[in-house]
Order: sequence, then C-alpha cells, then structure tokens
Amino acid sequence: MNLIIKRYGHSRTTVVEGALTRHQSIFNGLKAFVENQPCRAWLQKPEVVIIHDAVRPFIEEDILFHVATAAKECGAAGAIRPLVSTVVATNPESYLDHSLERAKYRASEMPQAFTFDVIYRAYQQCTDYDFEYGTECLHLALKYCGISARLIDGPPDLWKVTYKRDLYAAESIIKESLSKRVCIFTGIQEEPVQLSHLLQEALQKLMEVDVLNWSENKESRCIQTISSGQYYNFVCINVNNFELSQEIVKLLELIENRKLSALYPVVLTVVHPNNLETSSPCVQMEDFISIKEQAKDANRKNILIFRLLLNYTQELDKVEESVKEAASIIDSLIKQRSPALIGQILVV
Repeated sequence: MNLIIKRYGHSRTTVVEGALTRHQSIFNGLKAFVENQPCRAWLQKPEVVIIHDAVRPFIEEDILFHVATAAKECGAAGAIRPLVSTVVATNPESYLDHSLERAKYRASEMPQAFTFDVIYRAYQQCTDYDFEYGTECLHLALKYCGISARLIDGPPDLWKVTYKRDLYAAESIIKESLSKRVCIFTGIQEEPVQLSHLLQEALQKLMEVDVLNWSENKESRCIQTISSGQYYNFVCINVNNFELSQEIVKLLELIENRKLSALYPVVLTVVHPNNLETSSPCVQMEDFISIKEQAKDANRKNILIFRLLLNYTQELDKVEESVKEAASIIDSLIKQRSPALIGQILVV
C-alpha cells in the first residue's frame, strides 16, 4: 500500500494496520485520528468520516457528497439499493419458513458516513460478539448511540467485486469507460491533416473524437488537453517512416510527466500513411527491433504503443474505405487494450 501511495503521489494518505475482522479494522482506522503518533502528525479528528469497501471500486463523488452531508445533519447515513431477489427464511430441515415482502426492504450498501464522535463512541462500546460477527456499521450507531441513519438511494454501480467472474466484469467496465474518447494529433503537412479528418469522421461513429494540430502556435493547447486527464487514447499520424516524430516523443514525455498512465493504461496508436501510387513501405530489420524496444520501454510505463500501416491510393472512395478499416482496428485496440499486440505493425 505504501508503494501505491508513493507511486500515485498521495501526500495526505496514511496506512493503518488492519485486523482479523471488518469492525476491528474500522476501529483501528478511527483510533488513528485520536492516538498521538509523530508519523501521523497531520491527521486531525474530522467532523465526518466516510467508510467504504475497496471491493466497490466504481464509487462516484456524488454519492460520497450526499452521505457525508446527510451524516453531518443526522449523525449517520448510508447508501441503499433495491433488492433484486426475494429474501426467504428456512427452517432447520431446509424447508421454506417464510419470505419477506421485497418492496419493504432495501439492501444496505457502502459508502456509509458518520459524525466522528458518533461512530467512535459506538465502537468504544462494542462487545466481542460485535467485533467478531457484526457487519453493519449503521446498526452500531443505532444500538449504542441511538442514531437512526438517513438512507440515501445509491446508484447501480455500487456492486461488489465478490467472485472471480466479477473481476472480468470490473475490467470490462473500466475499459468501456476509458474507450469513450480519443484525441488525434496531426502535424502541419497536408497529407496527415487530410487523413486525420477522415479518421475523425470514421471514429466519431464509435466514440467522441478531438483533433489537434501539433504546431508551435497550438502546442500549449495540446499540452493542456493531455494534462486535463480526459483522454487515455491518442492517435498520431506519423509520416517519418517508422521512426517516432518529435511530436510523438514529446507526447510520451507529457503522458509520463503528468502521471497519466499511473492509474490506467494509455493507448497510443501511431498511424503510418503509405501512398501505394508514390511509394512502398521499406521496413528494415532495424525498424522492427526499434519498434519492439520502444513498445517494451513504453509498456513498462503503462503506455501501449500500437503501429498501423495505412496503405491507400489517390482514389477517394478507396481512401475512405481504408480509413474506415483503420478506424475499426483502432477502436478494437482501444477497447481491448491488449499488450500482446504492442511492438507489431498492423497493416490495412
């Protein structure tokens, strides 16, 4: 955990040792605010604390704000969701005893928020049985402090990663979220500018697209776009054979310096246009070696570099056909985010 904190540059984060049970771990976290320790001198007792599960990774800021605000007013608050299945009780012989009327009940979810004094006082009064078998923090506030929590309807993305299959679902959600936007960088030459506009038209049917011209008078806007953190996908039109242009090198440096790839893998697709009527690609063994080394080095920084050789002729309909095929490949590379294809040259 300390390595993760250092990697992401969190300056106001501390690690508290957990325990064998949920409630014991939470109590350890609360005690960190009141125990005087030199290494945590910046920690001060807060007015409101939020308790959340790491296995619910898709928490949004809105629900955090709502439960924290409600807790400040009422002493305790928590997120709830409608039940999706009927809850039944069984007898000792495993036969149906009775069922609950689903409309009257809700599933208790996280996050939950409390004024610090309420939740800390509740944990101070907990029994060994509470620590060993208890799971519901809101119940402790009611049991020991007489505080009835306000319940806030939560969004559907509060589900838990519980089983192995849930990891694949979580990965798909992340990839879908990252694949909604792409930024196309082009130089000032006429050829890449035309191709970028054709690519924009083709990709706009699949995702949100922005095109930036990386020239001296527009470089500041390019830097601002990268630094905004809104894009994790970039397409660069490269006319300098198979060497990375200065603009692409600068883009990679900015991605690394802004720590854009610290949290999620960034996809950079380098498109090499090749007019079949005026030239033919000449790929030397040194090019393949260089491409593989560049891709491996970038992959260590969580940047996936894909190469796409776009063959075309001067006939407009054939150009558009080639660009549509290229857009489909770029869309797949962005959505799959597979390191298996880095260091390769894909040909359209």
